[in-house]
Amino acid sequence: MITRRRFVGYSALGSSMLAYPPLMRSALAQDAQKPVRLAIIGSTYTLDSDLQTIADRFLVGFPFEGDWHQPNVQVVSLYVDEYTRRDAAAPGAYQLAMSGKTNLHALPELPSEQKHAPALPVKEDTKLPGDLSAARAKQFGFRLCRNIPEALRCGGEKIAVDAVLVIVEQCHEYPYPVNDKGQVLLPRYDFFQQCAQVFETEKHSVPYFNHKQLSYGFLEAQEMVKTSERLRFPLMSGSSMPVTWRLPGVDVPFGAKVEEAVMVGVGGMDNMDFDALEAMQAMLERRKGGETGVKAVQLLEGDDVWTAMQAGRWSKDLLVSALSRSDTPLGLTVLDGRAPELVSSGALPQLVKDPAAYCIEYNDGTKATLLMLNGAIRDYNIAVSISGAEPVSAQFLMPVAPNQGYSACLAARIDAMYQTRTAQAPLHRALLTTGVLEACLNSRHHLNQRLETAHLNLSYQATKESQFQQT
Repeated sequence: MITRRRFVGYSALGSSMLAYPPLMRSALAQDAQKPVRLAIIGSTYTLDSDLQTIADRFLVGFPFEGDWHQPNVQVVSLYVDEYTRRDAAAPGAYQLAMSGKTNLHALPELPSEQKHAPALPVKEDTKLPGDLSAARAKQFGFRLCRNIPEALRCGGEKIAVDAVLVIVEQCHEYPYPVNDKGQVLLPRYDFFQQCAQVFETEKHSVPYFNHKQLSYGFLEAQEMVKTSERLRFPLMSGSSMPVTWRLPGVDVPFGAKVEEAVMVGVGGMDNMDFDALEAMQAMLERRKGGETGVKAVQLLEGDDVWTAMQAGRWSKDLLVSALSRSDTPLGLTVLDGRAPELVSSGALPQLVKDPAAYCIEYNDGTKATLLMLNGAIRDYNIAVSISGAEPVSAQFLMPVAPNQGYSACLAARIDAMYQTRTAQAPLHRALLTTGVLEACLNSRHHLNQRLETAHLNLSYQATKESQFQQT
């Protein structure tokens, strides 16, 4: 796509290009490249779903660095798992026959695998409520698929895509089950394994992006990383929060000695807590010596949070600093416009009915705490103390729906991976954060005990360049 900015640039060079055709071919090379063929695999395609928010970026483009960016990507196939879940929940042929609603002998016999089946038709009377997949497919000309292998092969015998985008989230009409730890059993690992099996069978792999945590289980997440390394394909995983804008645009200086971090946010467990933990990790991984892993975790809830705060479990000064970056303080601010300091005033216990504190002890002695304070604020903020320097504090900018600009920051990173076949974020950050979240939920399941986490002795080195969006 030739944007206005490129058009102006090309016009300025017009005469020289006409005089020297190779210069024109070079300048237009980017626009002449064949688009990356993209398969999208997700759970539900409804308005404001993660799938809609991110996948649409690759259909219509997105604002990026003061311009409109149209990725050199062509969506060729889509698999929506909620349709499969609906069909699985429907009564089978035998049940229908026994109920007298159909004749068992009149039902056609279908093959178990339909490799050459036509694209999945979605009639108006069979659509899921609010589903956008059929309308998007009709408008943009991609194939709706019955299963994941078909999405990768586009109905043929061989892989017919150059990249995969996987966005798995809870469905509303046909939800995924929840275990006794409160984890939604999202099939990220299962979707990955199905793709990896196709890659291995055909000895051809393509870049793969997995939205948010790798899996609800650390062992499965580890296996995903090992599989990507064995099959040698770029695997990137994570959320938008580490790459969105910050107010102000600051970061932990690379190689600084970090003492402690306090992050404050909102949301439910096994949901936005991953985003907040990953954003905090994106800053802490820049500390001196790089990442060396997590020694222990503990998840505190209710009054235990306020007791731990009074006992100095985390720095009140850092909490004050983090909250000072919030644009959404509640309480008196909503009533009469005043914005009191929430910590020393004692307002937090009055505003927050169900607080949670994710306490993390790193192997190198660094401490970190994520406080989920529903009722006190509505945004995400952090403060980090650094030896010999002033604390670093910032807000992670998360514009509300429908203009969720932070997803454009993430889409730009995903697009860069597709174009370069190189992951744009440390995979072990997502792996470690996946493990930390699971360990915290295990702590909650074990009556909020402190748990040693020897399995999280993961080491990796961050890039020197900050990875959040700065323009």
